Amino acid sequence: MRALLLLPILAVLTAATTPGTPPAGTRFEGKFTNGLKGNTLSFVLAPDGKTISDVTFKGYWRCDGKLEMLGATGPKGTFAVTNGTIAGRLCEPPNGGASAWCFDLGGKLTGKTATGRFRMNINALRCDSYELQWEAAAVGPAK
Repeated sequence: MRALLLLPILAVLTAATTPGTPPAGTRFEGKFTNGLKGNTLSFVLAPDGKTISDVTFKGYWRCDGKLEMLGATGPKGTFAVTNGTIAGRLCEPPNGGASAWCFDLGGKLTGKTATGRFRMNINALRCDSYELQWEAAAVGPAK
């Protein structure tokens, strides 16, 4: 009888001390309101709302005057979010100079929607998306 009473208590104690999977964050997907039709942007907002990661651009940009399609690209780092405001610039490699691939992201998060600006460029190759305006919505947990 005592064993039956102890089993639920032990189960609760074990669950309380076992580390769980950290929250995945929220995935946002959106489109650009200027530039070429079909270009998309996605990113993941951290559970604490303080960073954005996994920024992915799919679409066209210009390299040396020619229009080129990019399947899916984005920086490996994170962008800061302060009081719902996104602001940052990431270059890869960080000290790559004119040959670095740079990503600029800015915007505002308001609940389950976000708007802002995006630009990526590689100066030495004369590749540039130019400044694009975007709008995105939360689509669920990050995968």
